[in-house]
Amino acid sequence: MKKFFKKLGKVLGVLLFEIVYILGLGIYLIYYTEFFTTTRDMIVTTAMTTMSHQYFATWFLSQEKIDEILASNRITENTAEQDLQKVDTTESDGKDKGSTEGIEVVDVSTDTFKAYLMIIDDPSRVDLVTAKDVGTVGSTTSQIVEYYGAIGGINAGGMADDAAGTGGEPTGLLITNGEYYSDVDPYEYFSMCGFTQDNILYVSDSINKASIDQLNLRCAVSFGPVLIVNGEPRISGGGGWGIQPRTCIAQRQDGTVLFLVIDGRQTDSVGATLKNAQDILLNYDAYNAFNLDGGASSTMVFDSKLVNKPSDILGERYVPTAFIVN
Repeated sequence: MKKFFKKLGKVLGVLLFEIVYILGLGIYLIYYTEFFTTTRDMIVTTAMTTMSHQYFATWFLSQEKIDEILASNRITENTAEQDLQKVDTTESDGKDKGSTEGIEVVDVSTDTFKAYLMIIDDPSRVDLVTAKDVGTVGSTTSQIVEYYGAIGGINAGGMADDAAGTGGEPTGLLITNGEYYSDVDPYEYFSMCGFTQDNILYVSDSINKASIDQLNLRCAVSFGPVLIVNGEPRISGGGGWGIQPRTCIAQRQDGTVLFLVIDGRQTDSVGATLKNAQDILLNYDAYNAFNLDGGASSTMVFDSKLVNKPSDILGERYVPTAFIVN
């Protein structure tokens, strides 16, 4: 019996050594050689765009090296002037408000992630709204949709969250019903998207208050980056933000609005790069498109049902804003 346990101990010792050796070799090859720079950059950009898993980068690389990797993968800001005349929303009449007519949800999943696209024929039905108690506490996307009596919706902008995860305070620019949520620094530039009074989706990576006022937007929210402008893709490579759950909004030239949500951080849906999201929207004829808050916030609701599976272990996250379909 003693011989058996002695042999077992040796076998387990060898196995443990091999596991540690292979793990150590893998870490060395990925983080410290030039053989797997694409893999390394994807790990670093994915880790550093989360709040709780940055140690996948910080444990193995100096802050200087992390900054270098992030800088090399940074997206070039969109400087193209959006041509609002190329989008026709003259058929928007709101006649289907309050019904599921003119709305379709399509499963656009791939082998590596689950994704859902909501197609809204009439852009006048789309609005940006806040949680009932915004500024104090957020609401889940489902709660926001129910509160406004909407047909569906997705989460929208980012938040200054706290340890309790209340999601009540929106960050950056926010316009609802044509009014600013708070005072805006005239010298600050924002990455934002919003709808004009003619129901045209406007997207920008860098715009100040004076230019925003000229657009006379009925609603707007900060996040980014721009994915597509004037039918031209803006993201190359992976996009520099790693693999994450995603929420995006887009518009076709005929005015149709697209909501895209991609699940991530799950065994059956790892998440998507910005380019993955961009390519789906291009395949569905998006002319202008914008990336919204992703991660645990990514949520789609339609006809009183949760369409996707949010990554948060507790379910839907509390958020301050959402795009809804009336």
